[in-house]
Amino acid sequence: MSTSTIAVVRIPSSEFALSDTFDRCPDVEFDIERLVARDSDSAMPFMWAQGTDLDAVEDALREDSSVAEFEVLANLGDERLYRMSWVAHIRLVIHILLEEEGTILDAHGRGGNWRLRIMFPERDSLSATYDFCSDHGLSFDVEKVYDMNESARAGRFGLSEEQFDALTTAAEHGYFQVPRGVTAEELGEMLGITHQSLSERLRRGQENLIRSTLLIDDPDVE
Repeated sequence: MSTSTIAVVRIPSSEFALSDTFDRCPDVEFDIERLVARDSDSAMPFMWAQGTDLDAVEDALREDSSVAEFEVLANLGDERLYRMSWVAHIRLVIHILLEEEGTILDAHGRGGNWRLRIMFPERDSLSATYDFCSDHGLSFDVEKVYDMNESARAGRFGLSEEQFDALTTAAEHGYFQVPRGVTAEELGEMLGITHQSLSERLRRGQENLIRSTLLIDDPDVE
């Protein structure tokens, strides 16, 4: 049975949608909530925008060659939710969504770069996308890859099965509470490992969890 693969990739905005908008409004940040391919020529993202002057951002969107139309769905002052129609610079998006049947789980654009977390139905689909970019002169900088196995909940957050077990067992038994509901030694006994090994699993697990959730939106984080 095929195993789904998740990849975190970086793409320069010059090879992706909204490049014109980033050029005119360099401080704007976009977070894609959902992105679907309407057909082979257009894509429809739902995305949040943050910036110091969102009116100027909308002026830029109207002149952006990749945007056919957009609609404001929510206005929270310093943040707005848009539904857009992209029609240019979307060859990679269309390839991922239609040809490889991938899913863009989330994406963040800032400062000339897009960072995307993509789920492919199998690792061969990721390889095919990499080859597609090479053949078409597109950048596709893969920063991280992990497979979704039988421990799907763990893999979803970049955790090993051992790290997932350590973190969830610790939380279930009050290890992170003040005062602690269980000692490191007791928790280690539950998992059949030393408290030193437990400490290492928790530390690495917490780091992976943070990088796969909180830092996914920051293109500058290596």
